[in-house]
Order: sequence, then C-alpha cells, then structure tokens
Amino acid sequence: MQSSRNTGIAAMLCAVGVFSLMDAQLKLLVEHYPPFQVTSIRGIASLPFVFAHIALRGRLNKLRPISWRWHLFRAVITIAMLVGFIYAVKQLSLADTYAIYMCAPLLITALSVPLLGERVSGGQWVAIVVGLAGVLMMLRPGARDWATVGGLAAVGSAVCYALSALTLRKLARTETTESLVFSFTLMMAIGAGLLALPVWQPIRASDLPWLVGIGLCGATAQFLITEAFRRAPASVVAPFEYTALLWGVALDFVVWRVLPSAVTVGGGLIVIGAGLYLIRREADQSQPDLRKR
Repeated sequence: MQSSRNTGIAAMLCAVGVFSLMDAQLKLLVEHYPPFQVTSIRGIASLPFVFAHIALRGRLNKLRPISWRWHLFRAVITIAMLVGFIYAVKQLSLADTYAIYMCAPLLITALSVPLLGERVSGGQWVAIVVGLAGVLMMLRPGARDWATVGGLAAVGSAVCYALSALTLRKLARTETTESLVFSFTLMMAIGAGLLALPVWQPIRASDLPWLVGIGLCGATAQFLITEAFRRAPASVVAPFEYTALLWGVALDFVVWRVLPSAVTVGGGLIVIGAGLYLIRREADQSQPDLRKR
C-alpha cells in the first residue's frame, strides 16, 4: 500500500515537471505566434501521441463520445482556458502565472455549490476567501500595474479550468477516459485552429523541434498524472501539484533570467496554503464514509 502511494507521488512530481517543461515551450512559441495558433499547435502536436497510446492499448472502440453537447461545451471552455494561460505566460513569468493560476482548486470548490449542488463548510469558505485574497495581493491593487492584461488572463484561465474540471466530473459518469482525452485534444486542435486562421503565421523550420517536444511532453505528462491518481488517493498526490511554482521559478531563472517578486511569493504561499487546507478537509470528510464500507 505504501509502495503504491510512493509510486503515485513520484508520478505526480514527474507529471508536474513535464507539464512545466511543456509550458516553457509554449511560452517560447507565443513569442512568435498568436495565442490561438499556439493553442491549436498544442492540440495538433499531442494528437498523434494520444492516438498511438490508445491504439497500442487496443481501446480504439472506446473513442466514441456519448454526450456530444457536453464534450463541445468542455472543448470551448478548455480552449478559452489555454488561450488565457498562453497569453498570460506571454505577458508574465511562468512563476507569476502559476502563482495566480493555483487559485483554480479554490474556484472548483466554490463553483461546485451552485453548479453541482455540493455542500461547502464554513471553514472551506474561509479558505476560499483567504486564497482569493492572496490572488488579489499578487494582482497588486492600487499599484500602477494593477489589473494587467496578463494577470487578468491568468485569473480568467483559472476560472475556465475550474468550469472544465466540474464539466469533467459530469462527463466522467458516462464517458470513457479515451473518449474524454481524444475528443478534447481533437476539438482543441480544430477549434483553436479555426479561430487562428485569420492571423495564422507560417511555422518556422527552427520551431519544429518545439512542436515535437510539446506533443511528447503533453502526452507523457497526461499518462503520468493518470498513473498518479490511479496509484494513490487524490488527497495524497494532489498537494504535489503545487510544486509547479518551484518549476516555474527554476525555468524562469534558467531560460529568462528572472526571479519572482516578494509579492508573488507571498501571495502564492497564501493561495497554496488555502488549497492544501481544502485538500486536507476533503480527505478528512471522506474518511467516515470509508469506515462504513
């Protein structure tokens, strides 16, 4: 049991690292291409790896979606999420974007009340408010750079991520993992590609290695994060997603020679603390149910 948990933690740590490497490549690409085009490239580059993984497992018969409307709704939200995130990393450092984006778990908990009818305790609401105060701190109200477009794009991306995660909960009741992953990747490639057509830029030959890297990183990280949640409970592995901030700081320094400000670090720690409290609270609430089984 402990060995399985350790494997899950290791898989999550690796997944976060690989996702961060992919995000760094997206940040490099968005310096030369519009955000919608980079989002489409993200889908196009990942599609062959996703399809190959499904085919090698002999599960092509699991690709057909059942709830097309919900798949389309999730695709629209996710495209908006990725475009917002890519625009944010264009304007901000990876660490700044990650620090703001980490409010997504707080938003998922808050939005689960009106959208899924779930119950949230008073302590959880306090954690949500405190965490969002950390985001507000990073956006620097009263400063001259208050409400920068990059900062607002990161917040908007986090909101879309929360909505996408809640939609995924609903879809998971009727859809296979293969249909969820493949349809999402395909719709991202096509949907963002159509929106990018008016401003589409020719792909430079020098950028082709980045396309392969993005596709390989995206598929590998998706496999690792799936393995992490399969090997260990969500309450065990989810906290390690916050190591993305460490990766963001490291990549910012190595590639772009920038470091986060004290305000970003402070606000990020507040958001992480609130998120860890929610994860712990959810784990504590699930324990009585497990004892009854």
